[in-house]
Amino acid sequence: MSGPVMPRRGFLAGAAGLAAALTLAACGDGGGTAAPAASGSAGASAGAWSFTDDRGKKVERPEPPARIVAQVGSAAALWDFGVRPIAVFGPHKLADGSRDPQVGNVDITKVEGLGNVWDEFNVEKYISLQPDLLVSSMYEKGTLWYVPEKSKDTIEQVAPTAGVMLTGRSALDVIGTYERLARSLGAGMEGVPEAKARMEAATQELAQFKDLRILMVSGGADAFWVVNPPEYPDIVHLIDAGLNVVKPDKVDEGGFFQTLSWENADAYDADVILYDTRTQALKPEEMMQKPTFAKLPAVEAGQLYPWSAEAPFSYHGYADFLENLVANLKKAEPLQ
Repeated sequence: MSGPVMPRRGFLAGAAGLAAALTLAACGDGGGTAAPAASGSAGASAGAWSFTDDRGKKVERPEPPARIVAQVGSAAALWDFGVRPIAVFGPHKLADGSRDPQVGNVDITKVEGLGNVWDEFNVEKYISLQPDLLVSSMYEKGTLWYVPEKSKDTIEQVAPTAGVMLTGRSALDVIGTYERLARSLGAGMEGVPEAKARMEAATQELAQFKDLRILMVSGGADAFWVVNPPEYPDIVHLIDAGLNVVKPDKVDEGGFFQTLSWENADAYDADVILYDTRTQALKPEEMMQKPTFAKLPAVEAGQLYPWSAEAPFSYHGYADFLENLVANLKKAEPLQ
């Protein structure tokens, strides 16, 4: 499937099939010129390099990888630590040519685009780039996100790959893995200590909202998805910090969410609703055209706030995400 939301790019990647359907709405392949180097300003130390990823696979090279290709989520995380991939794949360019939020701070004018939608990966271009390493996240152990099954074997033969597991982990664990990888690649870590301090401060503020019952959702044209908290690193982090996030009574196969009809969008009570902001998901004004949703107490009270479901797994990404969330929750109050 595709990401957390079936609507836009799939609900956080629970089921490969879903992702496929949801992501097709993304947009055309991105261009761009490949950057000459992949690592950060510090430069990786000379000598043999190895990294053990979340598959338990030890990736080894005679020297640190310099030409790195990454799925957009991984690219966004690594970029914030100072690593500069030469190419990305996955949603990175919107229909108007601007940067997709999922690619974070990556300068898409300085990287090659190998594919912008589900099941699209330009293998020939990938080979021509002579990559040293491919990095991608995983929602299912062993399955690299956005690496097409049909091309997987060929892609694996071109260069070593590293996978970072997302499902069932806290965002802190995921960020830590990307930090470890970035450091091994010689990333400069510029601004990282400051961003980490901001993230920690915002995290501590979340406990004050423990009395708010929060529902996290995504909307599609014909369905309403309620996310299942344990499957999402960002939501695990929020719960660990003290937030009361609603868990659906029943989840679909794959465990990532419960699919409801819009007529049943009132199945769960909540003081606050956080909605998926990714490009494939319905916008608030579109969801409010659904009568059952519009009558929800949280919606009527104006306690409907954005959820950055694809915030980069970096201290920078989460500092921004959590600070915005804290600012919004300060405006909310219990409704019953």
